[in-house]
Amino acid sequence: GKFLIPCGFSELKCKALADLGASINLMPLSVWKQLGLPDLIPTQMTLELANRAICTPDGIIRDVFIPVGKFTFSADFVVVDYESDPRVPLILGRPFL
Repeated sequence: GKFLIPCGFSELKCKALADLGASINLMPLSVWKQLGLPDLIPTQMTLELANRAICTPDGIIRDVFIPVGKFTFSADFVVVDYESDPRVPLILGRPFL
């Protein structure tokens, strides 16, 4: 199942796609830069995206605080340089849900 979650970052108002089929939380490199988050942790993993493309992430960012309504949740993200829908740039997978 998939559904949208509104996220209220001070630097960015957007929606995140909650995807039970995703095994990780995914953030575009452009959003990481826009949010001014700390340095990425290097990673050796490779990802197979939904379109079957294989990519190497730019890194991992831990403990990102995600404001959802009156609540704030912490999540780790894999950061990848890819073109995303600007209205729904984040993918929240099973680790978040």
